[in-house]
Amino acid sequence: MKALIQRVNKAQVLIDGKIVGKIGKGMVVFLGVGKNDNSLDIDFMVRKIPQLRIFDDVQGKMNICLKEIQGEILLISQFTLYGNCRRGLRPSYDEAAAPLEAKKLYDQVAQNLRDQNITIAEGVFGAMMQVELSNDGPVTILLDSKERRKA
Repeated sequence: MKALIQRVNKAQVLIDGKIVGKIGKGMVVFLGVGKNDNSLDIDFMVRKIPQLRIFDDVQGKMNICLKEIQGEILLISQFTLYGNCRRGLRPSYDEAAAPLEAKKLYDQVAQNLRDQNITIAEGVFGAMMQVELSNDGPVTILLDSKERRKA
């Protein structure tokens, strides 16, 4: 599972010009589900994302997590994070999960984050969306659950 995380002042997602999800200060999380992802990958993401210390403390140092600022998450499905451009000019998405499986795991990530009392706004899985955001910093982090440390 891959997540591209951007620290934002505000963000919204639109479909056909209509706002379907909107947040204030927090994170936009573009989440891609890989074909071999499972509950361990979900657990990694829902544990790691809210605890990332990417918000500034009073000294201006990135030392505060989402929960401490009572921030929100705009969660966007993003299979193109699995785009492989090693050969040719057209990305291959062979490593992305099939849509039905990806939606199941994506929905579980969203629910597990909500279970932590985090406000989650979402786009619509599989839809063509326009994401508008005010990147703060800019701060952009890339997480890959397959790169987690082995205990």
